[in-house]
Amino acid sequence: MPKGYVIARATVTDTEKWGQYVALSKIAIDKFEGRPVVRGGKCEIVEGQGAQRNVVLEFPSYEHAIGYAKSPEYAAAKAKRQGAGTIDIVVVEGV
Repeated sequence: MPKGYVIARATVTDTEKWGQYVALSKIAIDKFEGRPVVRGGKCEIVEGQGAQRNVVLEFPSYEHAIGYAKSPEYAAAKAKRQGAGTIDIVVVEGV
């Protein structure tokens, strides 16, 4: 079964609020057996718009990744993120 991935590109404007979001999102990540593959770190945009904060989470399946993104636990984390920046998130199936 192919793995599922959550890919996020973000611009953080309030690090304190963003930190609260990250802490709460870990509850949902753990519930759906996710693990970070990329979380911030050194980044150079070489083409297109890009973002300075990039995250890739790996899940056992696409269904796990969607479950994470649509879970009440993640919804609680998103509520803490309001006003702390902008983010684009996609869920993709691995090969």
